[in-house]
Amino acid sequence: MKYIPLVLVLTIGFIAFSQDNTSDTSTYKKRVLEAAEVEFLSSYYTQKGDNASVTGGIGTEKLSDVTPTIVISLPLNADDVLTVDAGISAYTSASSSNLDPFDRTSRIRTGSTTVVTGASSGSTTSTTSTYANVVAPTPWAASSGASSADVWGSVSVDYSHSSSDRNTVINADLSFATEFDYSSIGFGAGITKLLNEKNTTLNLSAKVYLDSWRPRYPTELDTYFVDANQNLNNSFFENVDIFNQSGEAIDKNDNGDVWKPKQTPILSDKSRNSYSLSFSFSQILSKKSQFSIFFDLVQQNGWLANPMQRVYFTDIDNYYIGNPSTIPNYTSKSNKDVFQLADDIERLPKKRFKIPLGFRFNHYINEIIVLRSYFRYYYDDWGITSHTAELEVPIKVSSKFTLYPSFRYYNQTAADYFATYEQHLSTNEFYTSDYDLSKFSANQFGFGFGYTDIFAKAHLWKLGLKNIDLKYHNYRRNTGLSANIISAGFKFVMD
Repeated sequence: MKYIPLVLVLTIGFIAFSQDNTSDTSTYKKRVLEAAEVEFLSSYYTQKGDNASVTGGIGTEKLSDVTPTIVISLPLNADDVLTVDAGISAYTSASSSNLDPFDRTSRIRTGSTTVVTGASSGSTTSTTSTYANVVAPTPWAASSGASSADVWGSVSVDYSHSSSDRNTVINADLSFATEFDYSSIGFGAGITKLLNEKNTTLNLSAKVYLDSWRPRYPTELDTYFVDANQNLNNSFFENVDIFNQSGEAIDKNDNGDVWKPKQTPILSDKSRNSYSLSFSFSQILSKKSQFSIFFDLVQQNGWLANPMQRVYFTDIDNYYIGNPSTIPNYTSKSNKDVFQLADDIERLPKKRFKIPLGFRFNHYINEIIVLRSYFRYYYDDWGITSHTAELEVPIKVSSKFTLYPSFRYYNQTAADYFATYEQHLSTNEFYTSDYDLSKFSANQFGFGFGYTDIFAKAHLWKLGLKNIDLKYHNYRRNTGLSANIISAGFKFVMD
């Protein structure tokens, strides 16, 4: 599916529409946005669980994330608005830190042997150093790896133009995002039509994201294929004992009982592109009720797996670095000092087609209570189907204060390529142990508080405070993952 031509058509139509609809300065026209608005958003997210994908489906999923964002909306004239959205996400991840879990600080020189050959002035001397073994931590705790923390940054710009009768809005947007192993460029365009005295709204939009990996791999795989030249006596593996399932140190020169990954993880295709077409229809049914339906068509191409995520096969022998006496307890949280070498990285098809289809219904019960309901069905050609249902009940306790209790339920089937730790076969073409692609159900309970002052009487410098939103959500999966999310938003209007 190719949506780029549609984006270009919409963009060209936007330019032509702007040129053909100059404002009539002799007649007063209400501005789309009366004054510049500035919105400060922030969220704090923390989670814990025991199914980390970086360590093959077991291990700590402990993570924390802080995301400050600023959104600035500028009225360029009566019809046009420019919106700039910029934010960062600073996170620490115990799971990601185990991309490189091996503690090299213990790999220090402990002694040397000097060999002298020849008895004349032409003799040569060689020195061989010996090193302490690398100490391997555990998938159940964070390591000190460089990938334990990172900052994701993004910025997007949206330009919208409204017709003089305010029944048509055309927009175009451009975005950029980056983090230590990934970057993304996005662009899109859309058109919104208001019909039936603005009781009916239609929207059509298209977006393209052209992404690129700067891949990072599990350190044992990266080292084996890049630095060690597939020799277990070179580089990182030099003088490091590797143990089999029985806890016996293997002979690295043995072609039989030896650790050998299935294939190289080094990516040749580093692109990951997404194309989406979205449609929505909204209808006011009465003074008290409104509903909307929407659906998306999404096509993804390129490297869609995560090169950081390990996979272990059930039909291949296991090998470890660390304390061999702990191997029998490897999958237990009591494991503090041994780590299993990966068989391969996650591998998934290079194409994915998604269709989410959703429905919203809002009903005004009285001047105090409103019901907001939401349902979404999702399908993709990887075998996942899901259902989401949400209910929010805003309760207006005064002219300025509103409470927002909410509940959200979600369930999904597993992807065709998912299996738990050590349940994949090496003969499979595709495999993942990422629990985001597993079968699970989840509940999310939320509560929020809102303050609104349409006159923006409270001021911060030249900014009048328009509204405040504070929300808390508690999320729980039946796989054991749990999370807490605190979010805050402050919207100001510029004098």
